[in-house]
Amino acid sequence: MIFSLGGRPLPVLSRVRVYVCGITPYDTTHIGHAATFVWVDTLARFFEHVGVEVQVCRNVTDIDDDLLAAARERRTSWSALATQQTFRFEEDMRKLKVRRPTFEPLSRDYVTDVIFLARALLDRGAAYEREGTVWFRGAHVPAAHGVDPATAAALLASHGGEPADRECDDPFDVAVWRRSGGAEPAWASPWGGGRPGWHAECAAMATSVLGLGIDVQAGGEDLAFPHHAYSAALVEAATGVAPFARAHMHVGTVRFGGEKVAKSTGNLVFVDDLLQRWPPEVLRLHLLDRRWSQGWDFAEADLSDSAARLERLWGAAGVAGEDDAATAAALDALADDGDVPRALDVAEEAGAGTARTVAKLLGVL
Repeated sequence: MIFSLGGRPLPVLSRVRVYVCGITPYDTTHIGHAATFVWVDTLARFFEHVGVEVQVCRNVTDIDDDLLAAARERRTSWSALATQQTFRFEEDMRKLKVRRPTFEPLSRDYVTDVIFLARALLDRGAAYEREGTVWFRGAHVPAAHGVDPATAAALLASHGGEPADRECDDPFDVAVWRRSGGAEPAWASPWGGGRPGWHAECAAMATSVLGLGIDVQAGGEDLAFPHHAYSAALVEAATGVAPFARAHMHVGTVRFGGEKVAKSTGNLVFVDDLLQRWPPEVLRLHLLDRRWSQGWDFAEADLSDSAARLERLWGAAGVAGEDDAATAAALDALADDGDVPRALDVAEEAGAGTARTVAKLLGVL
């Protein structure tokens, strides 16, 4: 069986290592989060079904400036808010039948690994230190990922986790280690008290847990640049191993009312609210019954169609018998860049064992 991801073949041997960027634990869990993690869980289920070991690492970014700001607004500590929101997230994932990942590192536990990463980058001349902050030389990163300078600057400002008043040599340099001040959390380092940069956190956690190279780097479409681009660039510059990821799974943006579902816009649809009105299997199927890279508009009324689709699938799965050719066709659809709609069509028509196999792989049976 030939498996493809992102329109390109992804040959696999006996193990697949997947790193998926997890939550920054405040205001969780919205429908955009859920789409990414349901898709990664389904990817892992497929590989396991065909006999491949899967290691999924899904981090929690519990050291983050947005989290710090949210904690100040709510007059609580950043660590307490992170713990509370992480618990809520894990409950939502359990309800959606997203299985626990193999590894679930917390940023706060990998500060030393970020310091090691910063040291390696400094030693290789890929970074420089200025007034307690270690900057990665990132001028080459936008062009390497096909992003023009103006777009890259806008994306870095809106998604890069970088302050506007940066004291760096190039506008595309990013902080590996950032000087802390005032009431900001700080850890001891060779450059003084500070905390990790966002891109460096994922780079350090991914390499510490899965190794210097991974098979799939996954996350929302909005993480492709700058976050995934810089995380990979940091690892490659520090280790000389490239590419950092053999394939990417950038799950399409979920929109609501014409705008991206995101904390930054406040345009949030929460999983817990939807599960008060809909069975989790319906919501899970709704997230999956499309191509994973496709952006789409969420409308709660559309869940009725997914509920009907699920009833047909369950009805087909209740029929006795096996159709090996149909099951193979459904598996081929899933191997073809995760074509769930085609696999569901095959399952509905063939019924019996094919429908049961597809329903199990999609986590709705």
